[in-house]
Amino acid sequence: MLRQLQPGYLFLTLPSSTVPTIQKILVANRGEIALRIMRTAREMGIKTVAIYSEADRNALHVRYADEAVYVGPAPSSESYLKTDVIIDVCKRLNVDAIHPGYGFLSENAGFARSVREAGLIFIGPSPESIEVMGSKLAAKAAVANYNIPMVPGTPSAITDRAEAKVISAKIGYPILIKASAGGGGKGMRVVENEADFDEQMDRAVSEAISAFGDGSVFIEKYVTSPRHVEIQVLGDQHGNIIHLFERECSVQRRHQKVVEEAPSAILTPEIRDAMGRAAVDVARACGYYGAGTVEFIVNDTLDFYFLEMNTRLQVEHPVTEQITGVDLVKQMIYIAEGKPLTIRQEDLQIKGHAVEVRVYAEDPANNFLPDVGTLDTYIRPQGNGVRVDDGFEQGMAIPIYYDPMIAKLITYGDTRDEAIQKMIRAIDEYQISGVQTTLPFCRFVMEHDAFRSGQFDTGFVSKYFTPDKLTPAPDATEQQLAAVLAAWLMETNKPKSTGAAVTTTSAKSKWKANRLA
Repeated sequence: MLRQLQPGYLFLTLPSSTVPTIQKILVANRGEIALRIMRTAREMGIKTVAIYSEADRNALHVRYADEAVYVGPAPSSESYLKTDVIIDVCKRLNVDAIHPGYGFLSENAGFARSVREAGLIFIGPSPESIEVMGSKLAAKAAVANYNIPMVPGTPSAITDRAEAKVISAKIGYPILIKASAGGGGKGMRVVENEADFDEQMDRAVSEAISAFGDGSVFIEKYVTSPRHVEIQVLGDQHGNIIHLFERECSVQRRHQKVVEEAPSAILTPEIRDAMGRAAVDVARACGYYGAGTVEFIVNDTLDFYFLEMNTRLQVEHPVTEQITGVDLVKQMIYIAEGKPLTIRQEDLQIKGHAVEVRVYAEDPANNFLPDVGTLDTYIRPQGNGVRVDDGFEQGMAIPIYYDPMIAKLITYGDTRDEAIQKMIRAIDEYQISGVQTTLPFCRFVMEHDAFRSGQFDTGFVSKYFTPDKLTPAPDATEQQLAAVLAAWLMETNKPKSTGAAVTTTSAKSKWKANRLA
């Protein structure tokens, strides 16, 4: 039966005898997130179906799934984004539900609606929630009755430039022109003064049309020294919504995250509680169920403002899992089946600290430009408190058609300092050759005083990073030569047996050379 909790939003309450049990899931994605979802499904006794493009014929997620189906050529528009093909595969293989992962079709309301109309379960929110939160302006309107802090700006899309300039002057420069649809920094321009307004407006509209097919833009006050802090939420189909605390995502390049951690180093318990309650209200405003993330911007005096809601699983969800012990994918599946949440807000507490770095095939010494090639060497770090979510193995090529992320490296410790130190150790153990990666940059971040102290913002890269500050990791050839040299020195300098024990010391570990020898 249906029950109405908020005007305009109905929650489906299923009698326990009619709650569907998912037996087979198609993962409409690729790479590490496909594997991550499949692993939880296997633990739950659920069969999985992978889809793959020509470029991913030998991908790990294809080999891991119970069944795998080819869906088209390498370009995602001809494979991973083909809604009709994906749904047809589900019908042919008797699939019960589709998990979209992140990216691709995960925030496509039309896809979610097609899944529902096909009689399948979409492991995510309703199409209506996706539509509302897919527009920044619609999202602002939806939460207007909840007294949620908002950045000063225009309540609707700009139609009159002269009026927009008056509003900008009233708000005070600098201001931010933002695309209503989309994200990732596209269609977003900072305007320092009125003289630059028209030029930056034209650029923002052009970028928005190119990226999203929608040139609608609006104005916000530009928050100086901003930090990007987001709250993870979970809601069921019975109106229960909880939050799982925050993630700090302020270390970014090109407005996209590179380093994340949980919890934030700066939030007080009082601010954390206020942000959590605000995030729950945002979710409630659109009748949300499933896993979602409410994003806030925080200024240097710890005032926070609602930015947007991401209606999907986030790339950085592992750090939340580490500090709460909650498997977010498992909860998404339970929620999709119509089961009520069994976790109450008072059951949750932050335990320890987690840090995540995104390992991209990018060259940080060349403005983080993507790099392509083959993983000639690929050896993952291991040990207590280290987690690697990836979709590659040694010898595989990095496709040019998709996001260049190779892996997510996550470390966990009892304290923030312990998690950071484990991250430095894990980065040093991570061996990748054949492509340039962001690992040297991530090590730079971990060791920087601003990051260690917690006193940083989204301008970290522009303020502190230049390529000359990188300490390049030795490539595989250098490591092998070092190993040969070390072995030769050990042999030629081996002391003659005298019956006495010989102890050698070194200021720096030779573990890499020893392992390759």
